[in-house]
Amino acid sequence: MRQFPAPIHNAVAAFTRLPAVGPKTALRYTFALLRMSPSVRQGLARAIERLDDVRVCRTCYAHSEEPVCGICSDPRRDAGLLCVVSESRDIATIEATDAYRGRYFVLGGTLSPIEGRTPETLHVRQLMGILDSSPHVSEVILAFSPDVHGETTILYLAKRLKELGKKTTKLARGLPIGADLEYTDEITLLGALEGRREA
Repeated sequence: MRQFPAPIHNAVAAFTRLPAVGPKTALRYTFALLRMSPSVRQGLARAIERLDDVRVCRTCYAHSEEPVCGICSDPRRDAGLLCVVSESRDIATIEATDAYRGRYFVLGGTLSPIEGRTPETLHVRQLMGILDSSPHVSEVILAFSPDVHGETTILYLAKRLKELGKKTTKLARGLPIGADLEYTDEITLLGALEGRREA
């Protein structure tokens, strides 16, 4: 990469710390910032600094500005339903459907021993502790991506939850709207067949 002034070089180096951002993308981001007015750049810098105010909810491990997040402290949420997700951002995706009124628990990732993500590095012990002391939880929904790591995590947690006698469900798998059956992979098609319902 050609030599740039130190502030540009430092900004590029900082951006490459983000996931999936290589040197070329980092350089594009840096030059996009240079085209912005100083006030817009300062607003971005303040927004990044404000991330220091984000903490983790002591109940569900979701990101929050308070010690207990708004969902955990909302008495209108159904305390009998607990949806376990991989990351805090998954909550926003589920909440956008406006179809779920229960509570959440953030596991902190999915199982991948090769990458060092084992039950001990995730919030598995905390989840089991909450469920063991919460007889009112009647159903645990395992909401993980339908990839190898997500399915492995579902199998592991389902086995552990069975020991506690909790009803455990997972998200239905199926064909997305507009999908072409000819190009659908076997796992998605299997999930669609197993989750079929009356037309």
